[in-house]
Amino acid sequence: MTTEEPPFRWRGIALPALLPTLLFSIGEGAIIPVIPIVADRLDASLAVAGLIAAMLMVGQLIGDVPSGWLISRVGERAAMIGAAFIAVIALTGATIAPNEWVLGAAVLVIGIATAVFALARHAFMTTFVPLAYRARALSTLGGTFRLGLFIGPFLAAGVILLTGSTSAVFLIHVIGCLGAAATLLLMRDPSATFGPRVTGGGGSPSTAAGDLSADGSAAAAASTPAPRLGLFATLRANRGVLARLGMGAALVGALRASRSVIVPLWAVSIGLGGSETALIIGIAGGIDFALFYVSGQIMDRYGRLWTALPSMIGLGAGHLLLATSHDLPGNVTWFIAVAMVLAVANGLGSGLLMTMGADLADRRNPAPFLGAWRFTGDLGGASAPLLIAGVTAVSSIAIASGVMGVLGIVGAGVLLRYLPRYVPRSKL
Repeated sequence: MTTEEPPFRWRGIALPALLPTLLFSIGEGAIIPVIPIVADRLDASLAVAGLIAAMLMVGQLIGDVPSGWLISRVGERAAMIGAAFIAVIALTGATIAPNEWVLGAAVLVIGIATAVFALARHAFMTTFVPLAYRARALSTLGGTFRLGLFIGPFLAAGVILLTGSTSAVFLIHVIGCLGAAATLLLMRDPSATFGPRVTGGGGSPSTAAGDLSADGSAAAAASTPAPRLGLFATLRANRGVLARLGMGAALVGALRASRSVIVPLWAVSIGLGGSETALIIGIAGGIDFALFYVSGQIMDRYGRLWTALPSMIGLGAGHLLLATSHDLPGNVTWFIAVAMVLAVANGLGSGLLMTMGADLADRRNPAPFLGAWRFTGDLGGASAPLLIAGVTAVSSIAIASGVMGVLGIVGAGVLLRYLPRYVPRSKL
């Protein structure tokens, strides 16, 4: 029998939980645009520069699953501090890299550290935030990441203007990592605010967080003890949900990544200038960011499907509309309208994957499952640009947009089919 959720105070997580995330993500947002530029200045070819830029996502993919095992052993706070310092070492290497290969290796390590940092904060929110506030907390966490990625490029532009050096931008991320680590070291551990950490075995859908008592107390968890599962045992125990609902997560990640690639490419293909493109993308980014808390409110009040389906249908329909508008007389107007539709759809899905992962993970030891879950979304996100490039090369960007639109509608169907199967009805 569950009990009423205890009062939840946002102040308890605002500084110790969200500030480190903001600092880290500002640094990440600063370096993303300059990585290929730094590679080019190290005499890398265009193809190699693109590969080096992709190392950030490759590193996250490599780090997703083992970071879950690591966090379950050392704890979220220690993992975040360690990831921040490892990132500082890698960023120092990137700053003084003598050639493109050293730069690529450094960016790969930065990606791995990013995976550990992001998963640790996701695991903390899953464990310590009361169930009634989970979606809003995770949407806020997602919004914090997006805010950092929005602020970072502006800081990067300012540093380049002041120093004349593109490599100096890596120092922004160094400062962000050190600030995040200092915040975690100097401020009270958030787990002390929310009570004792619940320990226990790895998760499976049958022992998800929703099956624990609402207050998430250690005493409640003790009544349902479970053995601690290792990395591969966790994957085996959750292979069904990862193969089925994980496919939906991969498609969500793919459509989100596709939007980021398709929109600027489409602007180039219809002849828009750089300033016009930047303005349109900037406005769309503001709309996207503004909806993060709305998404959490809808998920907490009405259920996960109420954001999952509108988000995926909107992303899919937006891509399909874009595919049919390329050669229309008003293609610029169509482009602006669709860019805003895609921004609204993406904003409505803010925090969706993190919330779904938290619903499915064992609240007593969520990190191993969450690592595998994040891998599915990141795999989709990494695959989408390759698919778009391949289809565009053999056909056209309009066909590529249409393919992604169809995948968006398929993704909505997958979520409709499997969310009710794996996520408790009370959360739908």
